[in-house]
Amino acid sequence: MIRSYQSGDEAAIVVLWNRSLPKDPITPFIFLKHVLTDPNFDPEGVLLAEIDGTIVGCVLAVVRKLPLAGVDLEPDDGWITAFFVAPEARGRHISADLLQAADDFFRRRGRKNVYFASYAPHYFLPGIDATTYPEGKRALERAGYSVLYSPVAMDRNLVNYQYPDDVRALEMKRQTEGYVVEPLSYSFVTQVIAFNQNVFNPDWARAVREALAQGAPLSRVLIARRHEQVVGFCTYGAYDGVLERFGPFGVAPELRGTGLGKVLLYRCMESMRADGLHGAWFLWTGEQSPAGHLYLRAGFTVTRRFDVMKKTLIDRYEPAN
Repeated sequence: MIRSYQSGDEAAIVVLWNRSLPKDPITPFIFLKHVLTDPNFDPEGVLLAEIDGTIVGCVLAVVRKLPLAGVDLEPDDGWITAFFVAPEARGRHISADLLQAADDFFRRRGRKNVYFASYAPHYFLPGIDATTYPEGKRALERAGYSVLYSPVAMDRNLVNYQYPDDVRALEMKRQTEGYVVEPLSYSFVTQVIAFNQNVFNPDWARAVREALAQGAPLSRVLIARRHEQVVGFCTYGAYDGVLERFGPFGVAPELRGTGLGKVLLYRCMESMRADGLHGAWFLWTGEQSPAGHLYLRAGFTVTRRFDVMKKTLIDRYEPAN
């Protein structure tokens, strides 16, 4: 039987999640934060498969009730942020039934495009890790999903890290041109948030805003500025308070190639090491992008690969006027 979430299902869902996705476990608090208290939470989008009264599968489907920024509710789009089936219940078409139930959920809401799993702000992983979860990748393909792009996660060991002399020389050269890289101060808080909102994306602005509002030290955000204008930033510990999680990070497009991004990255790693951290990691970048090449040169290595996938619902429901 496929049914929707009911109060009291939370503990069973978390236990099943951790048995089914053992390399990506969650806590009850993470489920509370990223599912139950998401402003876009809809109990009808938490679809559960039961056998003899026991939950054996789950899919998390979501559409926007509140815009991420401005007034854009992305009315054509929906997202699946996770799905999983108990190991002992696999091979019984439960994944197919859950994904079909998710299609029905999206059709009733007039959606055309469904993405796995690039939902901001409450995604768990960027997409499906086909190496870790090959059955999940096959289930999505059978359900009509195709790969849009394939970001990678990277990690770097910070033990024995030192700020390199060549980067120090580069920083001094940029200083002669009026650029300063420094920890965030109160004077630039609103500007760095606006910089993220206007130059990059609303989710980055939200991450910085929420981290600071929840008490993260200003020292965890580095900015690059010229005179009184913020032109770049780099942070860590912005997501769920996980200090070793690096990012977000960016430089104004017109200044890429100046080395300011390199200075920010290496300065940020220096701050992380000074904070006693032994590693830095992040979930999402393009391996062949300029940022990806910068990370690789800085000693990061690829640790996981993901496929962001998309399905188009041809026969979506159109509500009557």
